[in-house]
Amino acid sequence: MKKLKYLAVGMALFLLEAPTVQAQKIQARAVIDSTNVLIGDQLNLRLEVDQPNNVILEFPEISDSLSSSVEVIEKSPLDTFQLDAENQIKIIQNLTITSFDSGRQVVPPFYFRLKYEELYDSIETLPAEFFVHSMPIDTTKGPVDIKRPYEAPVTLKEVSPYILGVILIGALLFFLFYYIQRRRQNKPIFVKPPKPKEPAHLIALRELDRIKEEKLWQSEEIKTYYSLVSDTLRTYIEDRFQIQAMEYTTVETVQAFEQQKNLISAKSLEELKSILNLSDLVKFAKYHPLPDDHNLTLMNAYFFVNQTKQEDKKTSQPQDDREGEEVDLK
Repeated sequence: MKKLKYLAVGMALFLLEAPTVQAQKIQARAVIDSTNVLIGDQLNLRLEVDQPNNVILEFPEISDSLSSSVEVIEKSPLDTFQLDAENQIKIIQNLTITSFDSGRQVVPPFYFRLKYEELYDSIETLPAEFFVHSMPIDTTKGPVDIKRPYEAPVTLKEVSPYILGVILIGALLFFLFYYIQRRRQNKPIFVKPPKPKEPAHLIALRELDRIKEEKLWQSEEIKTYYSLVSDTLRTYIEDRFQIQAMEYTTVETVQAFEQQKNLISAKSLEELKSILNLSDLVKFAKYHPLPDDHNLTLMNAYFFVNQTKQEDKKTSQPQDDREGEEVDLK
C-alpha cells in the first residue's frame, strides 16, 4: 500500500510539472521602438512570441485602440520564423501606434491563449511605456496669425507636361500656317530635297557627245551645228566660271577672261576665241567653213572643257580620255 501511495504522488507531481516545463519554453514580449516622441508621432510596437512548434498559440484580437489615449493605425500580418533551437519558432506582429495626449502613456499587457495536447493555459506580455511630449508654446506673445505654408520649389518634372504641351501647340500652329501658305501658292506641302548639282564639265561633255552623234553637218545643218557647239560652251562657262556668257557677245566673253587671267590658260582662251568667232561667222555672216573646220571646232571644244574643268577634291580622277581624242566626223 505504501508503494502504491508513493507511485500516485509521483504521477501527480509529473502531471503538474509537465505544463510548467512546457511553459518555460514559451516567451511573449511587447517591444516599442521609442520611449520619447512628439505628440502625434507614430511608433512601432512589435509583439514577439517564442514557442515550440507543437503548441497552438492564439494571438489576441487587437482593436483600433489599445487604451483611451493610444490608437492603433496599422497592423501587419503574422510572420513566423524557425529558430535555431530544435522545434522552436518565433511569431512576430508589428503594430503602428500613436497618441495625441501628452504625458506618460502605457500600453497594457497582451494575453495569448495556449493549447498543448489537452492542456489550456495563457501567457501575457509586460506593459510597455512611452512618453509623449507636446510642442512648446510661447504664451508671452499672445494670439498670433497662422503662418502660411511654405511654397515648395517647382521641379522640372512638374513643369515638363506644360512645356511639352506648348511645344506641341506651337508645332501644330506652324504646320497649319505652312499648309495654308503652300496651298495659296499652289505648291506641294512636302518637297523632295533637290539632287546635288552635276558638275558643269560632265554636262558639257555629254552635250558634245550628243552633238557628235547627231552629225548635223552631214544634213547640211551647219548653222545649227555651230550654234549648238557655241551654246554648249557658253552654258559651261556660266556654270563653271560664273561669267554670263549666254548674254555676252564673243568679245565681252573673251574680255571677261582676259580681266581674270588666272581662270584659264592662254592656250585655252585661244581655243575658245577660235570656236566662238567661227560660230559667229557661220550664224551671222553665212560663212561656209571647210569640212575640216567642223572636226577642228568640236575637237577644240572637247579640249577646252577638259583643260578647264574643276577636279573633284575628294577623288583624283584621271584625265578624260576624250581630251586628246581626235573627233571623227566622217
